[in-house]
Amino acid sequence: MKRVLSLMMFAFLSVGVMAQTTWKVDPAHSQVSFGIEHLTISEIEGGFDSFDATIVADKEDFSDAKFEVTIDVNSINTGVQMRDDHLRNPDFFEVEKYPEMTFKSTSIRKAGTDRYKVQGDLTFHGVTKPVTLDVWYRGTIENPQSGDVISGFQVTGEVKRSDFNLGPDFPEQVLSDKVRIKVDGEFKKQA
Repeated sequence: MKRVLSLMMFAFLSVGVMAQTTWKVDPAHSQVSFGIEHLTISEIEGGFDSFDATIVADKEDFSDAKFEVTIDVNSINTGVQMRDDHLRNPDFFEVEKYPEMTFKSTSIRKAGTDRYKVQGDLTFHGVTKPVTLDVWYRGTIENPQSGDVISGFQVTGEVKRSDFNLGPDFPEQVLSDKVRIKVDGEFKKQA
């Protein structure tokens, strides 16, 4: 009897594992961007040119999705080389010491039609903090050119740079503490 129960449990768990679908980001059709207020009167925007992301989900509506993102902080790009170099140095990101930024989701909950609140751990500049991000699942289609199955997502949220000890010598009158995050991503279903 124990053997039958063990086999049934193994079969049940195997079906659950097999139902998982992995989705990988298509960097050519995705972007990771941010915005921060400068001198309280304007917003400076930038992004990261090099990143990787994976979504794993059992359900077609992604209501049980797990997100993992890794960003190469050295790839920061605000369109101004001198500013980018300054952001890479110890005043801000310290890319030689902390070359990566990561996000790993810990939970997801429905927040409306095709909308979710995703909680997870954001790590950069040697600090890990829990954050909550808004996720808009934009749909799934078959790419008419390649035949690949593609899902689209937009992720938005805010973090405080003070939580990550980022630019502590720059007061809010110079750079806002709040940093707006926006990620637009196309994810390809893996075979």
